[in-house]
Formats: sequence, C-alpha cells, structure tokens
Amino acid sequence: MGVEASHTMAEADVDRMEKYKSMINRVGGKHGIALVLIAAIISRESRAENMLDDGWGDYNPGRGAHNAWGLMQVDVNPDGGGHTKRGDWDSEEHLCQGTEILVHFIKRIRDKFPDWSTEQKLKGGIAAYNMGDGNVDSYGKVDKKTTGEDYSNDVVARAQWYKNNDDY
Repeated sequence: MGVEASHTMAEADVDRMEKYKSMINRVGGKHGIALVLIAAIISRESRAENMLDDGWGDYNPGRGAHNAWGLMQVDVNPDGGGHTKRGDWDSEEHLCQGTEILVHFIKRIRDKFPDWSTEQKLKGGIAAYNMGDGNVDSYGKVDKKTTGEDYSNDVVARAQWYKNNDDY
C-alpha cells in the first residue's frame, strides 16, 4: 500500500476518529501505549467505524458469522483469536480489550525476539495483533502473513500521520 496511501487513509478517517479521541487518551494512558497507535489500529481495522456492520466486521461466509468485533476488530472466531467480545463495539471497554491484546502481543514478541530493536519488537507485536505471534518468525518477513502483507507498516505509517497531524 505504501506510506502515502496509509497517510491518505488516516486523514480520511480523522473526522470519524474525533469522537473516540477522549476514550483513546484514557485507554492509552491506562495501558501505557502510544495513543497514535490505538488510533492507527482503529483506522486500519474499521476505518473508524466506517467499515462495520452494527459493530461487526470481517464476515466469514464459511462460518456464516463475522470474525471480528468493534473498532479495533477483536478476533472472536473460535478458530482464530477466540476472544469473547467485551463491551459495545464503540466503548471504552472494547478499546481496553483491543489495547490489552496489543500490549500482550508486543510483550510476547519482545520475549520471543530479545535481540530485535525496540522498533522491530513493536512492529512484530503489531503484526501479531493481526495474525497471532506464532506467525511472526523473522523480522524480514514480519508482515508476510498479515492481511495485505503490510499490516505493521501500514499501522505505523497511520500512527505517524496522527502524531504529525492530529494532536494526539
């Protein structure tokens, strides 16, 4: 997709993102995670609600059900992430759940790859948020199995846009 495209998508979502900004600030502060990272995942996963069907996304015709819930698209597929949805799709409780999952994966990648740089561990954790940490096996291919094969790069680029343009 590329950095310019990621920036364009983040900018397109900024007006919808505005109503979630105070929740993002509270959740980011509570979990010690960069606010722009939460905003970027919301932008990537649900386009700040624009891609949701009553809070649901990632419809799986084989299951006859959606795989993911809420702004951060928490994986509720029993054969995938297997999480139980918490809170309304646009609630602080949901944002806490998604952020806790992200923090969990960043820590897992940090422990799995202690020699990686801080930036590499962060990108690995972001990729794992999308596909699970078992699919992260080398930094050179960190996005190889992610949606669009660009998930962590896209999220980081969107986060950079929010940091530089939207006062997070």
